[in-house]
Amino acid sequence: MRGRGIALVAGARMGQARAEQAAAQQAAQQAPQAAAPASTDTAAEIQKLADLHASGALTDEEFAAMKKKLLGL
Repeated sequence: MRGRGIALVAGARMGQARAEQAAAQQAAQQAPQAAAPASTDTAAEIQKLADLHASGALTDEEFAAMKKKLLGL
């Protein structure tokens, strides 16, 4: 029985390592997308955010943060 407990712990740690690796890969894939706003029409993106903000889908803080990100501030 003791061997199974060790195998379960080892399996759980392997699963955690895989999850951490997947999260790191996802973050790396999203990083180039964060640099892409220069290739998009910034004014149009801000207008979309403003529309979402006006509809109540975004809070004041979310709108401000997203706008700063688009503007590169």
